[in-house]
Amino acid sequence: MQILVTAGPTREFIDPVRFLSNRSTGKMGYAIAEAAIDAGHSVTLISGPTFLQPPEHLHAFRPVVSALEMLDAVQQFLPVADALVMTAAVADFRPARRFDRKCHKGELGSTLELVPNPDILAAIRPLKEHRFFVGFAAETNDVLASAAEKLHRKGLDLIVANDVTQPGAGFETDTNIVTLLAPNATAETLPMLSKAETAQRIIARMEAEMQKR
Repeated sequence: MQILVTAGPTREFIDPVRFLSNRSTGKMGYAIAEAAIDAGHSVTLISGPTFLQPPEHLHAFRPVVSALEMLDAVQQFLPVADALVMTAAVADFRPARRFDRKCHKGELGSTLELVPNPDILAAIRPLKEHRFFVGFAAETNDVLASAAEKLHRKGLDLIVANDVTQPGAGFETDTNIVTLLAPNATAETLPMLSKAETAQRIIARMEAEMQKR
């Protein structure tokens, strides 16, 4: 199976030295890619900026920086994919203007104008066709309700929800605590596991769901 995985944060630059981003390290997405390779799949990894070494034996690796670059890369590689695992933490907004030089203190004023970034899953939904789409929901409250709403609103086949306020879960950790939700299925909450073990369970669940089709 051809699996397309996105990972890491995006960076939305204000000027050459300042940007908007988030706490994603890419660890979960890279673990997903490695677990999929170990399971015998062909994997393309699209990654925002991280300090991680890409897994060995990738079919392709595409580094990107911004949300717009990630959207372009997903649109490029999706046509040959059987499944998409959208692990990346894509910035919701970007500065309305990017300066080509460093702005000195006070030049920007007290207000930074932002514009929405495209919703990548919404943008590619018309291309879904037979493909299996997996999303992630990093939440701080009403975790399962928010994830279930996202599952249906974005037409996903599986969503991985986690409460990033829990110790040992979410960003900047080597472990995770997640719940897997699929349409018309009972939620499956996993115990605290390493991100590698969590990734293996996600790939196994994805394979099982695809076999039901």
